[in-house]
Amino acid sequence: MAKTANSEAEPTGGPSVDEISERMLQAIWEHRLPPATKLAEEKLAEAFGVSRTKIRLALARLSHDGILTVEPNRGTFVASPTVQQARQVFDARRVLEPALLRDLCGQVKRDQLTRLRKNIAMEGEARERNDRRAMIRLSGQFHLLIAELGQNPYLSKCMRELCSLTCLVIALYDAPGTPACPHHEHHDIVDALESGDAERACMLMIEHLTHVENTLRLEMPADEDIDFREVFA
Repeated sequence: MAKTANSEAEPTGGPSVDEISERMLQAIWEHRLPPATKLAEEKLAEAFGVSRTKIRLALARLSHDGILTVEPNRGTFVASPTVQQARQVFDARRVLEPALLRDLCGQVKRDQLTRLRKNIAMEGEARERNDRRAMIRLSGQFHLLIAELGQNPYLSKCMRELCSLTCLVIALYDAPGTPACPHHEHHDIVDALESGDAERACMLMIEHLTHVENTLRLEMPADEDIDFREVFA
């Protein structure tokens, strides 16, 4: 029986829902999908070569994690954290990440330290070639790796959501020309971790997160009215 236009099967195969979600997260981390970007199911399905059902599932997963927002009768968008939400993200990270380091300190293995230092080296290489997208992604991966080394999947999931939201915050409130995550601070944290100094590792992490927050222009609301006559005077 001949197929009608409405009865044609959707694409099968292609990347899984997990892979689609991961690739979308990477695009957000690298600022290729900036805040407030509208995510059309049909266009995403074409881009990934998959059914709209898979896209819908991936979008639902990221929406559940707060990375995307769904607006009735308008669609799904990349989240745009407010100034208050941005500060709450950093507050949460200042509670969670020192706790992760405290648990890891004293039991971290040599190969785990090697993984952390390799990530730092890759971040340094990205900095040297002025690849800001890679710098932001690798910086986030450093913090994620600390969570993953603790082998607590619930904390790792929470850290992943917070890192993704941090990338959106940086995209919205970054001060031009300012490094989002100074690489030497990552070195210092790993040094303290290797020496087994939990108190110093925790202190350095809190200082580091505060430093990153302070480089952002969080004093200016995202929806502030702009005086274009003043801007272009």
